[in-house]
Amino acid sequence: MRIRPESEADRAAIWTVNEQAFGETVVPELVDVIRASARFVPDLSLVAEKDGEVVGHVMLSYVDIEPGSHRVLQVGPLAVLPPHQRRGIGTALMEDAIRLADSRGEPLLLIEGNPRYYERFGFIRSDERGIEPPPAALGPEYFMVRPLEAYDPGMRGQVVYPPETFGTLA
Repeated sequence: MRIRPESEADRAAIWTVNEQAFGETVVPELVDVIRASARFVPDLSLVAEKDGEVVGHVMLSYVDIEPGSHRVLQVGPLAVLPPHQRRGIGTALMEDAIRLADSRGEPLLLIEGNPRYYERFGFIRSDERGIEPPPAALGPEYFMVRPLEAYDPGMRGQVVYPPETFGTLA
């Protein structure tokens, strides 16, 4: 398996991975919206390729913490084609995403998802670090933070999803 940044040629496969993994089109639509925004970080939209096929995808993009307009990375979506799940592909994508964000000097990663899955990567409830989830979040138990090497404990506030990305699908 090889993990690499997405290319334009991967876009249809990324759509399929996200649609099949989540069973709906809202997630691949979100990927397209994020990709078209200024919040998109091309080097942090990664695919897992196995035998020449894209079987997994993870994307990191910027959201804000207010007050102060701290721009930080949020992970999502993370998706693996159903026949390839539970084989370490999602883990490999997350580990690479964390490593790359850390090497860029990013202070933290945010994610909204299953705590039992993401705790193994060092994610904890964001409100334990003074970062409140956005109003659209599922709930505080699902909104998590992963401090990185450049983490600043003074970075506190409420996460605001940018209207040009997450807000367009609400």
